Amino acid sequence: MSISRRTFLKVLGSGVTAAGLTEVICKRSSWAATIPPAKIKDAGITHSICPFCGVGCGLVAHTKGGKLVNVEGDPDHPINQGSLCSKGQAVMEVVTSPRRLKKVRYRAPHSDKWEEKDLDWAINILAQRVKATRDASFLAKSPAGMTVNRTEALASIGGAALNNEECYLIAKLTRALGIVYLEHQARL
Repeated sequence: MSISRRTFLKVLGSGVTAAGLTEVICKRSSWAATIPPAKIKDAGITHSICPFCGVGCGLVAHTKGGKLVNVEGDPDHPINQGSLCSKGQAVMEVVTSPRRLKKVRYRAPHSDKWEEKDLDWAINILAQRVKATRDASFLAKSPAGMTVNRTEALASIGGAALNNEECYLIAKLTRALGIVYLEHQARL
């Protein structure tokens, strides 16, 4: 069977037209005909930056009643222009996951149970342990007699969620403590 180019285009055009008119001809019934209101209707909008890597993609967060309801890429952001990678798409889970820890949990040495502790207690314990470790391992002079004022028992690592000012303050603190292992990793 031979079909001309003209006939082919007529049939193709008719098919495309019919496909486009199916919504008009075939009405949807009951639940499929109703479109639920958008979950971001009447929501507050906050622009932010994705915390997962060093790229700095823009996010738009929508909140209702103090609760996060939606996160999407910022279409006006020059880096990602509205798109997000798989980690960026999962950023809402950082806030809304039922598995997210909201209290300090501590397991004592040789214990098999986790205890909930106060944040002030955890900060004090951490500060005491950093100071004890520093004092126990502080080296004022090298074996050759040079002044070094350092500790090699502590280290600091920063991540992409830190901004320039936070990195500056962390670097100042760690250097004041005498920490020589100071690193920044953009992919944390």
